[in-house]
Amino acid sequence: MSLLSVKDLVVAYGAIEALHGISFDVEAGEMVTLIGANGAGKSTSLWSITRQLHELGGGVRSGSITYKDENLLQYAAHEVVNKFHISLVPEGRRVFGNLTVLENLKLAAFGRKDKPGIAEDLERVFGIFTRLDERKHQLADLLSGGEQQMLAVGRALMTRGELMLLDEPSMGLAPVLVQDLFKQLVAINQSGVTMLLVEQNAHLALKHASRAYVLETGKIVSSGLAKDIAKDPEVRKAYLGG
Repeated sequence: MSLLSVKDLVVAYGAIEALHGISFDVEAGEMVTLIGANGAGKSTSLWSITRQLHELGGGVRSGSITYKDENLLQYAAHEVVNKFHISLVPEGRRVFGNLTVLENLKLAAFGRKDKPGIAEDLERVFGIFTRLDERKHQLADLLSGGEQQMLAVGRALMTRGELMLLDEPSMGLAPVLVQDLFKQLVAINQSGVTMLLVEQNAHLALKHASRAYVLETGKIVSSGLAKDIAKDPEVRKAYLGG
């Protein structure tokens, strides 16, 4: 049984259907990527898993989302975080700018009661992202874009979950910062955190992921090992510049 299994998922925003019965699986320990053009349904897939669709005017019409044999469609968004510890690194980072780095990280652990574990995870985050340790008492609004993305990932780690969803983590970052960020993401993945990655930079996503699904206008049109998807002539033409 897969850690995460999405089956025949149909999602709509009002009368507009955004996902047309997509299915995909994520095995424990993998980094799986969803690639596709803007509007293909990549972010909608993540919002469906985290049960945030209603906040955006959407809803699941049919299908299932199963995590560890539990139907996530039975749960509210806060339960997905608190009960299952599924974390989302959202597009645009969405850190709390009026709070310090340390306050942002502690807030992410609000639902936890294990104080020693929280302290341990803070040290882990600061060990991975030493820039955050240096700026722990600085307001998040004063961080650079790269530092804010580190904080968004660190905040996700504070949930101590097995599954991390990432929505366009490279967006707006300089190439050197992107390489540094993905180096850390690979290390986090190798430490045991399963990842589902949405990334418009298909080169980057296919380089680091183990498997890939290609979304086009709400449908999955191709899937397989990331290295094989990267060699597909249609994928290369559409997303990799030929």
